[in-house]
Amino acid sequence: MPAPTVLLRPSALVLAATALLLSGCEREEAATPPPTTTPPTAEPAAAPAAPAPTLDRAGLLQAMDAAASAYAAGRAPEVSLAGRRFIIREAFGCAGETAPPVETAPGNGLATWSWGLQRESLKLVMAPGDWTDSPLLAGGADSWEAAEGFWISRPWLRGDGCPAVGGDPLASGPVAPSPQSVGLAAVFEQDGSRLGRRNGRAYAFTVRGEGEQPPAAPVAGYRLVLEGRMAAFADGRAIRCRAASIDQRPVCIGAVQLDRVAFETADGANLSEWRVGG
Repeated sequence: MPAPTVLLRPSALVLAATALLLSGCEREEAATPPPTTTPPTAEPAAAPAAPAPTLDRAGLLQAMDAAASAYAAGRAPEVSLAGRRFIIREAFGCAGETAPPVETAPGNGLATWSWGLQRESLKLVMAPGDWTDSPLLAGGADSWEAAEGFWISRPWLRGDGCPAVGGDPLASGPVAPSPQSVGLAAVFEQDGSRLGRRNGRAYAFTVRGEGEQPPAAPVAGYRLVLEGRMAAFADGRAIRCRAASIDQRPVCIGAVQLDRVAFETADGANLSEWRVGG
């Protein structure tokens, strides 16, 4: 007997097809998750710039050499040191004592030591030079009120100590030292603070022995310590160079504001110091 045939009405067919379509849409929507909004990533905060390292003797002399070369070539130095901190140690008395300076004589910007009466003491003296009217400093900061000068001797020697070599054995007589060509000028602005100004007074300290014993002469001299920060000339640079001839090494001077001047032994022991306002 043939199986009975089930006849669907057209409306039933439409309903069935619609149900299939709806179920397919539901599956597709379930398979595709809605897009998510990612919050913008915050830019990392920039790390603060590390402060420039404090200049020592070697770093300062390297900058002076670059400034001298730039001046001789007729161009400005590539880098300005204005605002940089520095601590410079200048060895002096390496070859022994120097005749004591005449108290009324103007300062020459070089530190010396000499024996006291009957060699019972040693006297250390640093008399800054008066560089206020020097053409090298004219016009600085629209003309500084005063400038006190300190020479950095033996600029070819980068270390803080005394030279290790002796004199030339072939020299036929005394040899004059090379002219000074590198210096620091402690500058004071018009109507500015007068703290730290020497006004012609030398930095001086007396070394005495222990008990009845006189002090021993230094084997490796003493050290003059200069500490502060670099100032700036009118062009914003801290170093200015000049030369009288194309065949002479330029003389370069750095403008500075001193915070501290001190005398030390060769091994770094502090003997005496002067601070701004002290």
